Amino acid sequence: MRPSCTELERRIQRLYEIMENCTLCPRNCKVNRFVSKNGACKTNAKPIVSSFGPHFGEESFLVGNGGSGTIFFSNCNLNCVFCQNWEISQMGVGEEIDVEELSKIMLKLQKMGCENINLVSPTHQVPMIVDALSRAWQKGLNLPIVYNCGGYESIETLRLLEGIVDIYMPDFKYGDDEKALRYSKVPNYTSVAKRALEEMYRQVGPLKIENGVATRGVFVRHLIMPNDASSSEKVLQFIASVSLDIPVNIMAQYYPAFKAHHYAELDRRINREELIQVIEKAKALGLKIVS
Repeated sequence: MRPSCTELERRIQRLYEIMENCTLCPRNCKVNRFVSKNGACKTNAKPIVSSFGPHFGEESFLVGNGGSGTIFFSNCNLNCVFCQNWEISQMGVGEEIDVEELSKIMLKLQKMGCENINLVSPTHQVPMIVDALSRAWQKGLNLPIVYNCGGYESIETLRLLEGIVDIYMPDFKYGDDEKALRYSKVPNYTSVAKRALEEMYRQVGPLKIENGVATRGVFVRHLIMPNDASSSEKVLQFIASVSLDIPVNIMAQYYPAFKAHHYAELDRRINREELIQVIEKAKALGLKIVS
């Protein structure tokens, strides 16, 4: 059930308040984003969108017939050295717009026949997103809302999203904090990501699919990296410890992008043996694999 108009307004106000001394994500930069872009995400108080449109390359249960209505937000709260969309996430390529325009984008995606609104890298822009959703709902938006993130999330921010997000789709990137710090420049990744996943699961529960399309729930993406740079088995163990009802998309499309060539262990694609090992480990733990 969506929050009432009064409750939604309270949450929007709280989210904007957090931006004044920003702790929207676990980096806790405490930058006033109304006057500065000096936080890790380099984003102030306006939405920045790189692109939007129906996307047919997502999981089949997100794509359906009409495609997933993706909105790619510029910048990111992670600094992954191997990011395949680094122009958007690290260089900030995109257009700064206002909240009203963002709400119109959501309604346009619905009019185009998309199955959902897929918010890509939303973490650092949550206040503006929720503000836009509130406006779009008043004008007839009725699609499931997908929160497509890097897994490094604040519990307070997630709690303010309860009843707003229908489908959580986090990456769970690492099973080792040292690797997370080395490759994504964030501390305490594993404990933060596990707590975030627990909160997501508490809110929306197991993935529900109706007529081939997801309507609610949580599932996790995990990107296999060469030389086990992501500590995949530990990632799978973390997910299984939260719930065996959380499906996992084990992704094999890693290639050495952005700054990966500066790290010898990252400077190649994964091989078939590495892929099979991770899939077998997931099955042995009792996890459901989706694609």
